[in-house]
Amino acid sequence: MGKDKVKFVAYLSSVPPSKKNQHKSDLLKRFVGGVQAAGDEGVISSTPVLVNADVAFIQGWPHATGKTAPHNLFRKAVHNYQKSNSNRLLVVDSNLFNYREKNEYSRYSFDGVFPNTGTYFWDNPDPAHWQSISRNTGIILKDWRQNGKHILVCLQRNGGWSMGTYDIVDWAKKTIAKIQQATDRPIILRPHPGDKSARQYISDVSYLHNVKISELGSTLMDDLKDCWAVVNHNSSPAVGSAIEGYPIFVTDPEKSQAAAVANTDFRLIENPAMPDRQAWIERIAMCHWSHKEIISGEAWRHMRTYV
Repeated sequence: MGKDKVKFVAYLSSVPPSKKNQHKSDLLKRFVGGVQAAGDEGVISSTPVLVNADVAFIQGWPHATGKTAPHNLFRKAVHNYQKSNSNRLLVVDSNLFNYREKNEYSRYSFDGVFPNTGTYFWDNPDPAHWQSISRNTGIILKDWRQNGKHILVCLQRNGGWSMGTYDIVDWAKKTIAKIQQATDRPIILRPHPGDKSARQYISDVSYLHNVKISELGSTLMDDLKDCWAVVNHNSSPAVGSAIEGYPIFVTDPEKSQAAAVANTDFRLIENPAMPDRQAWIERIAMCHWSHKEIISGEAWRHMRTYV
């Protein structure tokens, strides 16, 4: 750590202005309290004015294209400002355990939100941190499953930053075609639960032979019942499925957090690789921190070593 004291600013203007997002603003404020508890200078900025700081903190990641909402434009401005000054940008987003746990933990990274662009504080994972998360959430690594019937294809939000400019319907059609070249198992399409238009545009895919859409309101755990393997581009359902013991296939291993334990060749779908996952889950754990760990400054003390 080069600096005796770090200046840290959290930008409330990075949060979409809605009462339902108050918890996101509260998290930014709590983190500043943890920074101060760790002995550094923590500042909360409530206006969209850039502040010179060693570390800037925003909620969410700026969309690369097509998003002109003020909070997204401000996220881009913060990102560009920190980069131009060779300073760091801390990002908080939804946790990779959110298929089972939604409120206690959040995921953090420096300067990017993909394994090939961001820093995730996992160079020297502490096994005790994963053990703590496992105890607190009840989530455990389950044995790989070696039975099941259907292939579950988990769609991502169309136009979301994780898909970039790749149209989700185009991805679904191409991916289903590759799957069906290798197996005649039935396919269930799971729309992204936050994409309210998904069931309309995905009707262009559901007519395909041996393909159906999952039931409205079903959870990932519901759709995993009697599943043989899970297919995803690069988002969190692959992580949850791997933890639960379902073999996974990803089409974007460079950006998928599950790449280390995933298959990429659909020709192996009837005989997927099932690698050891312990080192992987211990690394994943290191970018997840609870509200308690944020408030106490424990999380920041760990992240601070990467400034």
